[in-house]
Amino acid sequence: MRAMRCKRGVRATWAMLLGLTLTVLATAARADDPPPTAPPRADAPVPVIGRTWPVGLRPSVLRGWDPPATPYGRGHRGVDLAAPPGTPVRAVAAGRVSFAGRVAGKGVVSVELTGTGTPPLRTTYEPVHASVRKGAEVQGGEVLGTVEPTGSHCTVTCVHWGLLRETTYLDPLSLLPPWLLHRGPSRLLPVLGVPLPPA
Repeated sequence: MRAMRCKRGVRATWAMLLGLTLTVLATAARADDPPPTAPPRADAPVPVIGRTWPVGLRPSVLRGWDPPATPYGRGHRGVDLAAPPGTPVRAVAAGRVSFAGRVAGKGVVSVELTGTGTPPLRTTYEPVHASVRKGAEVQGGEVLGTVEPTGSHCTVTCVHWGLLRETTYLDPLSLLPPWLLHRGPSRLLPVLGVPLPPA
């Protein structure tokens, strides 16, 4: 019995020494490697690269961005935009379609945005009947599909528009420039040299 315990003790000691040796060798090999580049932080600013709304010219925001306090907490991980069924859904910026299919019965399109780091920012749109396929390169304003008549979680038909970096949800409205977010009515300016009519 003692001999067996002794053999086990010797084996455990050798295994521990072997593990330490491999750890030292691996650490020494890594010392010569260049330092890894840090991934972008989740709270890094979102680049303002959007040039169009996903639907319409200035859609009503039915429900805004309301990030949850915890990963599984209550909140709203995107923006709901009013849009009748059949409305074209457009990519807000250039990128590559990373997903186009159905999730839990809803049509979903996801686009990895060009030039937004590693891992790239990713926009999602649902419920959408996709007209693009995974891997397709799209430009800002290009049609991805149309709003499906069912599947939205709003009281009226809407598109849920999301933005993520890896698994961290971000405010998709931060992709749009102020002039697009706060566009007011068009105003005509006076032309120089032309008199204004009397008031």
